[in-house]
Amino acid sequence: MSTPTTLKDPALTGESSGADLHLSNVTKRFTDFTAVDDLTLTVPSGTFFALLGPSGCGKTTTLRMIAGLEQPTSGSISIGGQDVTKFPSFQRQVNTVFQSYALFPHMSVLDNVAFGLKRKGVKDQLSRAKAALEMVELGHLSSRKPSQLSGGQQQRVALARALVNRPAVLLLDEPLGALDMKLRRQMQVELKAIQTEVGLTFIHVTHDQEEAMTMADTVAVMNKGRIEQMGAPRDLYELPKTAFVANFLGKSNLMHGTVTEDLGDAVAVDVSGHRLVMPKNRSVAHSGAAIVGVRPEKMRILNLPDDYSHTANMLTGTVLDASFTGVSTEYLVEVPGIGTIGTFSQNMGQHPAQRGDTVRMTWEPEFSFGLDGAEKTTEGQDAV
Repeated sequence: MSTPTTLKDPALTGESSGADLHLSNVTKRFTDFTAVDDLTLTVPSGTFFALLGPSGCGKTTTLRMIAGLEQPTSGSISIGGQDVTKFPSFQRQVNTVFQSYALFPHMSVLDNVAFGLKRKGVKDQLSRAKAALEMVELGHLSSRKPSQLSGGQQQRVALARALVNRPAVLLLDEPLGALDMKLRRQMQVELKAIQTEVGLTFIHVTHDQEEAMTMADTVAVMNKGRIEQMGAPRDLYELPKTAFVANFLGKSNLMHGTVTEDLGDAVAVDVSGHRLVMPKNRSVAHSGAAIVGVRPEKMRILNLPDDYSHTANMLTGTVLDASFTGVSTEYLVEVPGIGTIGTFSQNMGQHPAQRGDTVRMTWEPEFSFGLDGAEKTTEGQDAV
């Protein structure tokens, strides 16, 4: 599948525009366990929104409450301005695409897509089902059974079946989890292209950071039933506000220190005798205890004899490990007083550092970000 063809059927475009979704103070408890804790969230119409987090963070429970498969203990849910908190799932303008696809094995692809329309007694069910299959570029396979399709094709049939019902909100529950890595990456691009084409509100639940950042307009990182941070993928990655977000969205080096100088637009932080600088507009803490963070790919690693341009931030340490990953080499470097720091170096023909080498690691101040020094993290590289 390349990119979706331009949609011809207004039943799948103009009439199926998305709706705002609003959760107000939603809590879900199971006996003595709180799965979702006082969650307030607004997803604008037509947005591709991702709920991202580890297993047990509450993202799937949130999705099930939106779908009407679970009832909140307290709070309210509205879609398109209508309170649907007490509505059963079949009365809500939502459809869900599951990881398992849940296709009927005895039915043809076309009948699978038309199933919901038949139950509703829609007159033009077959023409709408065919249009939905054309949208996901599977019209030529309409007579096949699901068992005759690849995993990616089955996923697209499940998507067509959900879209053909014209939901106001489409819920995606780890829909790519059963696919291999190459196909997952392909489907990430295609799902986003389809969402842009049809203009629906997509709510995508995933634990895969790359998946969320590739597709979503807005990502909400969940932890222990609450949203730790929400925003555009680039903003979350470049300026995480908590150690959890910094570590869940990629790898981060987090170093505890104390602010020692006010440099106007920046501050200097003493980290175990090392002076590190970061801009104030990239830091939560401007005085007292602070955590200096830097992404591994933002750093340069140099052997001591190599020439280097002076930057405000430099650490010297001993290479503990060098792992070749193809396009880059990942280093773990022990820095006295700080601990283990991780960094990447692109494999571009230069002489690589070896285990036991003493190296410099440098980075520009604008690549640093600062967190509240009261947060508990491990020393040095604190990565998931």
